Amino acid sequence: MRSLRFRSIVAASVALLAASTLSACGGDDDSSGNSKGLENGGKMTVAILGVVDGAGAQIAQQKGLFKAEGLDVNLKIVAKSTDALPALMKGDVGVIGGANLSTFIAANDAGQMHLKVIGEAATLTPNMMSVLVKPDSPIKEPKDLEGKKVAVVIPNNIQVLTMNAILRAKNVDPTKVKYTPVPFAQMGPALEKGDVDAVHVLEPFLSDIQKKQGARSVLDGGSDPVKGVPVSGYVSTKEWTDKHPKEAAAFQRALFKAQALAASDRKQVESVLPTYAKIAPDVAKVITLPGYPTSLNATRISRVVDLMKAQPGLLKNNPDVNSILFTPQASQ
Repeated sequence: MRSLRFRSIVAASVALLAASTLSACGGDDDSSGNSKGLENGGKMTVAILGVVDGAGAQIAQQKGLFKAEGLDVNLKIVAKSTDALPALMKGDVGVIGGANLSTFIAANDAGQMHLKVIGEAATLTPNMMSVLVKPDSPIKEPKDLEGKKVAVVIPNNIQVLTMNAILRAKNVDPTKVKYTPVPFAQMGPALEKGDVDAVHVLEPFLSDIQKKQGARSVLDGGSDPVKGVPVSGYVSTKEWTDKHPKEAAAFQRALFKAQALAASDRKQVESVLPTYAKIAPDVAKVITLPGYPTSLNATRISRVVDLMKAQPGLLKNNPDVNSILFTPQASQ
């Protein structure tokens, strides 16, 4: 069943893409030699979500960090990471940024792709992702979510896995929550019209919905026991990284530098959000930001796998986390 679902996602996404046309180590910082050996002038397309998770790539582009590594990167915004799957599998897209890690780990486990994680995009921080309800909603606490429709982007994605872990910690039965797929950009209207009872949404959409609707938070999606879990990453395929090892390594170096800027200086993130996330500068200044990892860490990724293991039927094997992490060779 999981295999069929994955293939259906890919098939459905092909039409959309056709209509719209797309670590642990850092390496040497000698940009004078980084561009040597890069194919096609270092050109590569990166599909990326218009959410806070993608700030690292946007900063790398704005600050010329990709260019300094010899890369000519085309960033293409997509509504959700699975929209870019067909192009990733074909090699037309080299990397998907802000990709839901659990979705791609599950696809790798099912044998539908050979996953390589180039970097972590964002880790959970308190209140960067929350379950919102209308101001007059009868839902007052997490227990009230049982039997209710809650919007998430993709069923069984990291939103669901982390929320389930929080619910279990609060003695709430997550199997009684009716998760409903809704794109982030449509969660506000869906909540306002009553199509769903609640939305599990992240920034910047979270602050936007709260501001426009006066929505209340009934559950902090970044609280214990999932605080610090990587929710998204920059993913590719083994086929692409094997064929373009220098490009992958150069991308990783630039990304880690950009992530360091994002992690150390909030204004770096604020400056790029309005350019790609459709968010006003005044809102960008007040939203809650995620953590921006500056390395690729197997222990952190293992926390995602552990959450997946807690979801019956999501994994059939015990994934070797190190095997899915992209580690460049010293010569690159």
